[in-house]
Amino acid sequence: MSAAEPAPDGTPARRPRRELVEAQIYEQATRLFAERGFAGTSLQDIADAMGMTRPSLYYYVKNKDELLARLVTEITEAPAAATEEIAGRELDATTKLRELVGLIAGQQARHAARFQLVIRSESELPDDLAVAHQAAKRRVLDGFARVVDQGIRSGEFRPREVRTTALALIGMCNWVAWWFRPGGAQTPEEVAEQMAEMAVAMVAQAPDRLPESPRPDDPAAALSLLRQDLDYLERIITTTPSKD
Repeated sequence: MSAAEPAPDGTPARRPRRELVEAQIYEQATRLFAERGFAGTSLQDIADAMGMTRPSLYYYVKNKDELLARLVTEITEAPAAATEEIAGRELDATTKLRELVGLIAGQQARHAARFQLVIRSESELPDDLAVAHQAAKRRVLDGFARVVDQGIRSGEFRPREVRTTALALIGMCNWVAWWFRPGGAQTPEEVAEQMAEMAVAMVAQAPDRLPESPRPDDPAAALSLLRQDLDYLERIITTTPSKD
């Protein structure tokens, strides 16, 4: 039996083979969608790239929308669920942020072509898939924002506008998909670890910062830090709904 031919149903030993063929199909679909666009790629094109007949391809996928839906789900839905899970853990904000950035940056390095495809295809997504895609992106943003806000309130992070900080962190992670090259000097895991450390350093409170005992040799810096805290406190007071 060739790799293009479907395996008989109910044969457990051939299940890994099916998964391998499916993975190859999604890789070919990703490449063709990226080269020709979603609308410009047919199932026949994908079958030809796989060296199989179109009827054989139907054994693995029903239509193009199913292929695109899986790609979008892998790139946005799965990270959204993982982001929510990490943000909800009973951990300090620094640990959470390190895990979040490692997760997203690592994914972008491992699946750069798929992420680029999803971004370029946003305007072509079917309505229901577009709604789910946007909802997943909001969930990722919300998760990052929760962690940033936790870190500011705990004193781990410098007081900055939460949403802007969260977007900056996500943008830093997403950009990996555009510059990372497989087989380069670093593995995806090494890139993810470095990005996580850089993200924490970007938002972390200065280690020598002691609000209750400002450095006597740098009163201007102490005043600047206090103004940051007061500005953030004022925003919380004016945006937090009253419980009365």
